[in-house]
Amino acid sequence: MNDFAALADTALAADPAAVVTDLIFGRWRSQILHAGVRLGVFDALGDDARGAETVAAERSLDPALTYRLLRALGAIGLLAEDAAGRFRLTEAGRLLQADHPQSLRGVTLLEEGPEHYTIWRHLPDMVREGRQNAFHREFGRHAFEHAGVDPAYEQVFDAAMTSYSGLQSGLVLEALAQYDFSGCETICDVGGGRGHMLCSLLAAHPHLQGMVLERSDVIAETGKLWAEPMGVAGRCEFVAGDMFHGAPPADVYTMKMILHDWDDDECVRILSALARTAPADGRLLVMEHVVPGPSEPHFAKLFDIHMMCWGTGRERTAEEYQALMERAGWRPAGVHYPASRMMGVVEGRRV
Repeated sequence: MNDFAALADTALAADPAAVVTDLIFGRWRSQILHAGVRLGVFDALGDDARGAETVAAERSLDPALTYRLLRALGAIGLLAEDAAGRFRLTEAGRLLQADHPQSLRGVTLLEEGPEHYTIWRHLPDMVREGRQNAFHREFGRHAFEHAGVDPAYEQVFDAAMTSYSGLQSGLVLEALAQYDFSGCETICDVGGGRGHMLCSLLAAHPHLQGMVLERSDVIAETGKLWAEPMGVAGRCEFVAGDMFHGAPPADVYTMKMILHDWDDDECVRILSALARTAPADGRLLVMEHVVPGPSEPHFAKLFDIHMMCWGTGRERTAEEYQALMERAGWRPAGVHYPASRMMGVVEGRRV
C-alpha cells in the first residue's frame, strides 16, 4: 500500500465524516491558491517576510482583505505567518513564483481559471448521457480550437504547459535513467511543444541528435524554444508538421502527454502514421500518467475525469496503451516508472 492509501485509510477509520467534509470544501483551497497567484502575492513576497500592507501597496490591493487572503494561504501551507503578522513563502509557496525554475504558476492559472472551472459543471450530464467533452458543451468548440480564437485562453494554456514541463521532464528522466539509448542516433519528440522534454533527453545523452515535431505557429516563436537555454541548440531541430500525417524518420519517437488528448481511434491514427516512417527496429516511448490497478489511489484516475471534461481523450492503463500500439503496428516492449510512479513510459518497438 502506498503512503497516500495508508493515510486515507487511517483518516477514514478515525473520522469518515471529516474526510468527506474535507473533500466537500476542497475547492476552497484551490480557489484561494488561484487568487493568490492571479493577484501576484507570491511574487510580491519575494525572499523577505512582509506584512499585508506592503504586499497590498505593491499590488494595488485592499490591505485588510489582503491580510485575510495571506492568512488563508498560510492555512494551506503556502505561506508562514510570524508573531508580527508578517508572511514569508514556504518551499511549496516558492513554486508559485513566476521565476521559479519549476514554477507551477501557469498550471494554477489554467486549472482554476474560468474556462477549466466552468466545464466541470457538465460532469453529471456527461456521465448520464455517455458523451464527454464538456469544453465543447460550454464553448461550442474543442479546446484547441478555442485557443486559436481566444488569445487570453491561449496565453494561459501555453503558460501552463510550460509551467508543468519541468516536473514532467524530471519524472520521465528518472523513469528512463537506466534505459539504453546506445543503439540510437536520432530521436523525434512528436507534439513536443517548445522542446523541454527533448532537450532534457539530449542533455542527458550527448550522442543523440533530436527533432521536435510541432505546429508551425508554436515553433515560430523562436525566443521561447528551449534548445538554446538548455545548451543543445546544435543537436536540436524544430520541424513543422502534423502528427496525424507522420513525422520525420527517427530511431526513437517520444510523445509526452499527447495520446491522452485523443480518443482511441485518433490515437491509432497518430501511432500508425509514426509506424509508417519508423525504421524496422524503431522505438516508441509514450510518456503519460499511467492508470494503475483497481485498488490503488492515483492522480491519473482524477486526471482522467478532467480529460473527460476537457476533450475527447482519457488517461489509460499500460495495457490500454499497449493495445493501441498493437493496433497501429507496434509491439509492446515494457513500461518504465520513476520511484513515485506518478508518470510512466510505455515502450513499443516497430513490428
